Amino acid sequence: MNRIIALVIVVVAVLFAGASTLLVVDQRHVAVVYARGGEHPALVGPGLHVKLPTPLQSAMLVDTRVRTLAPADADRFVTSDKTDLLVTPVLKYRVTDPLKLFGETGGDQQSALDRLTGQMRTALGDAFAKRALADALSHEGQLAQEAQASMTDAAKALGIDIVDLSLVRVDLPQAGADAVYKRMAAAQEQIAGNERSQSATEVAQIKADAEHQREAVLADAYATAQAIKGEGDAKAASIAADAFGSDPGFYQFYESLQAYRSVFKPGDVIVVDPDSEFFRFMRSPDGSSAQSTPAPSASRKH
Repeated sequence: MNRIIALVIVVVAVLFAGASTLLVVDQRHVAVVYARGGEHPALVGPGLHVKLPTPLQSAMLVDTRVRTLAPADADRFVTSDKTDLLVTPVLKYRVTDPLKLFGETGGDQQSALDRLTGQMRTALGDAFAKRALADALSHEGQLAQEAQASMTDAAKALGIDIVDLSLVRVDLPQAGADAVYKRMAAAQEQIAGNERSQSATEVAQIKADAEHQREAVLADAYATAQAIKGEGDAKAASIAADAFGSDPGFYQFYESLQAYRSVFKPGDVIVVDPDSEFFRFMRSPDGSSAQSTPAPSASRKH
């Protein structure tokens, strides 16, 4: 019985030792095979490999795909104007130098992730500290790119390449959100007031320019009208002079009619001498001085 138990133990030990000499690496990984104490690390690719039994040799599997590092909780950062922000970043990275990663971590990949997380927080903290709140909120993508660039060298020291760094959420803490919103509202109101004031000034200037142009147009039109009227009056006077010069009697008759029109108005009462020289064209078509039958002064209504 004791021999059977001993045989089983030996078989199990042999099987365990034999299994520990086989290393299977799939297409998504590579392996770093190293001796006790981390000595003599060697890189092997996908496939079936043979190594010395544990603990003479061990292996560290390294995932070579693009991986995502997302902290469970939002981190707090401070802007240049002393405003706290809660930021949730997402980092995508790839291990490009497994031997360097092993040398830096001694086979503890979790320590590499912790260091990478610390580098990301430092880079983001520096980037936010250089920007005011409004600038940080309006340029999140540019800020993330700056942080990514600043942590590239530190990540390469771990054998890791940074593929992308993005900010999936940027929030104000509840305690300071109301004060920030009030400041932003006041700033926007001031901008709106400046715009309204500038618009009112521009409107007043436009009205003044339009009024000036209107006055200039009216002045030009009046001058043109006066010039045309003057030319018309001159032509009328010339025509009248020609007509009256050829028949002086008609001129006298016409002027008398104009005088009658200006003197006699509807409803007026005029007391005159009918034999007055003023009425000579009423007594005779040619305005001769022949006297009509004498009559006393009369009152006439026209």
